Amino acid sequence: MSETATSYNAYDDNKQRAPVPVPPSIMVRTVMRPMTKALNPVIVTLAGKRHFAMAAQIRHRGRRSGKPYVTPVTARMVGDSIWIALTFGNQSDWSRNVRAAGECTIRIGGRDFHADTPRFINRADAAPALRTAFKPAERAMFRILGIKQFLRLQARAVTHPPARQVSA
Repeated sequence: MSETATSYNAYDDNKQRAPVPVPPSIMVRTVMRPMTKALNPVIVTLAGKRHFAMAAQIRHRGRRSGKPYVTPVTARMVGDSIWIALTFGNQSDWSRNVRAAGECTIRIGGRDFHADTPRFINRADAAPALRTAFKPAERAMFRILGIKQFLRLQARAVTHPPARQVSA
């Protein structure tokens, strides 16, 4: 593993340690952060739906309050892994909540998944999976926005109980 990878990876030898803080880029802080307060309520209602590939819904609990939250994220599946772009870095509230809990639920393309084993991976080490998961234009946008790190989660499909039949 390269020295750069070591500075960005939160875990080594399966021992959980606090990740090296990776803040959002200047571009994200100045352009995107002000827009999120207005856009997130709209995006979260569309995120995770079958025909809205732009965003997924991540459901997590506050690490101190225990309050349930739903946050829109840019996420894709590769095999049994979910890759999430850390647009706002690894110190965002939702990523800290997921890391503290060690798990979350995520809705991608209309399907729900239980996800666990969070790992922060730098862009260089994640490159092979990112090429599979994200389109070239999306990867270019990650570079423009200065996204340096991704969160990888292990996923398994959530099985919902069958809907009850209503007798007429």
